[in-house]
Amino acid sequence: MKTNRTTALAASIALLAALTSCGSSPVGKADTGETSVSTTAASVTTEAETKTAAATTLPQNTGAKGNIFDSKGHLLVTDAEDGKRRSFAGDYAVSFANIITSMSDGYDTAFDKILTAPSGEDSCQSIKLTIDGDVQNDIYSYMESINLRGAVVVLRTDGSIMAQVSYPSYDPNAVEDQKYNDDLAWGDVGNKAFSNYEPGSCFKIMSEVLADRYGIYSLYDDGTWDFGNDHPIVNWDHKTNKNSYPIPNRSLNSAFINSSNIFFAKAFEQIGEENVLSDLRTIFHFGAEDSDDIHCDFGDLSNNIEIEDIDDLRRSAFGQAKVLTCPIFLAALGREAVFGDMVTPFVMKDIVDSSDPNKKTGSGSKANDVIASIPPECRDNLLSVMGSVGADIGVYVPDGYSFYAKTGTAEGWLGDFLYITGCVKNYNDNGAQSWDSYDNYGETGSYVVVMEIQNPADHGFEFASQSAGVYRQILDRVIGK
Repeated sequence: MKTNRTTALAASIALLAALTSCGSSPVGKADTGETSVSTTAASVTTEAETKTAAATTLPQNTGAKGNIFDSKGHLLVTDAEDGKRRSFAGDYAVSFANIITSMSDGYDTAFDKILTAPSGEDSCQSIKLTIDGDVQNDIYSYMESINLRGAVVVLRTDGSIMAQVSYPSYDPNAVEDQKYNDDLAWGDVGNKAFSNYEPGSCFKIMSEVLADRYGIYSLYDDGTWDFGNDHPIVNWDHKTNKNSYPIPNRSLNSAFINSSNIFFAKAFEQIGEENVLSDLRTIFHFGAEDSDDIHCDFGDLSNNIEIEDIDDLRRSAFGQAKVLTCPIFLAALGREAVFGDMVTPFVMKDIVDSSDPNKKTGSGSKANDVIASIPPECRDNLLSVMGSVGADIGVYVPDGYSFYAKTGTAEGWLGDFLYITGCVKNYNDNGAQSWDSYDNYGETGSYVVVMEIQNPADHGFEFASQSAGVYRQILDRVIGK
């Protein structure tokens, strides 16, 4: 997965060099966006086909490559009877296609060495994922039903990915040539959860910590910061709430809760480029160098931030300019914001017997792998303001949970993307538990849920807060599972 993400990112940066540096600059991943997959490469499943897809009983693998199961032991991928193709379980084929198939550079490629390693006579090793296939399907079906183009990532406290949904997807069993296909990997039906785009104001989770760390608690906020050119920095409400500006002493808490671009732009300018880049790397594992990559079992999370001038520095503070990341990283960031530590996301739970997914034959990826931490003195204030945002957008969770969130509206060359990065924290979860299985996770576990909407205009959304009702529908499909 690393090679193609790096290629896509390089294309983004090359494109960016030809564009002006401003909050609405068209930057981001240079994929095909509006184009659809060629009918000669794949047949994209229609809504009717998806709903009528019958459950398929697949043979247990005894061929060249092992099986892939979900967290409950449901068979997802096996060798076809002819031994020449991979066969995908009908019930789960579409919702998993763009994260699991070799055509989309997914898990079947990422875990190829494990899946082709021998495990007894005429058999290869099989793996059990951390992803719950039923939750994956439920979220995908909901996104399909309302045409919600984008991604949803659900991360458990230990770093395991419970769901990684990217809509639209395709029917992998209908692809004639199962080799890697660029359209299937990075085109319209590619994995948006693993693709880099501008994060918008969700980046302010990190900016708030840096402002707190350097003691920046009050700044002048004029609503529109004009530099004498065509690209002033503005707050989202600079027109609708213009009578409230200027705010001479805007507090850090107010700036975060009300998502002020100007406050954090001025804070980054005051902190300085060197300190900003250093702290992003050490506190959040966020940087542009290969050494800053987060090495996950399914591939590397390669974030990007480039500061060529003071304008880039200012706009980076609210997730624009040359800042790129993906929903999976935002999920890891949300986990760190609520529990204080960032852990490595992973999807491989165990190596298992090909005929019995509940029989563990080898260890999977490390859970609770801490790779970055927020300074203890900066944790309480961040948690407080994220709790306020969660309450302000009107997302309520069941008894026994607290909700923390940050919304983000990102302007990029593919158009506006909307984000909600949130955590439904179980009162019984201290962030240090581990689970042998996830059968009873709902009793004590928390859920970090990131929603990315790539077609907000189709839903009448201008700002991320307006999508809170959709986000709540997704939470209903996750909490307690």
